[in-house]
Amino acid sequence: LELFQEGLARLVQDPLLCDLPVQVTVEEINSQIALEYGQAMTVRVCKADEEVMPVVVVQNASVLDLKKAIQRYVQLKQEREGGIQHISWTYIWRTYHLTFAGEKMTDDKKKLREYGIRNRDEVCFIKKLRK
Repeated sequence: LELFQEGLARLVQDPLLCDLPVQVTVEEINSQIALEYGQAMTVRVCKADEEVMPVVVVQNASVLDLKKAIQRYVQLKQEREGGIQHISWTYIWRTYHLTFAGEKMTDDKKKLREYGIRNRDEVCFIKKLRK
């Protein structure tokens, strides 16, 4: 374990990984490596309070993959900063749509590239209207 911690400390010094937080996970390292090799992309997710979350997903990700990546991003952020301990994601996805270029992303199985989403594109949360 000590050897692993030393190796991880050296890895985080790397210019590619220097923007990662101090308590980095293996998942975050793998995401950064995939980004470097063009196997992943960053989708900028805009919240209603204008906060932008840079979420990393694989190139052929679906809407469901993006939703899971958003959940993981928020979970890690909360663990590091404290704050709300539990979020009802069922409620979030029932109350909000993800949208890109004015189009609601309603089909979880549809690939992001089918919506025209590329690296560094912005996706927004939009509150659903009652029917």
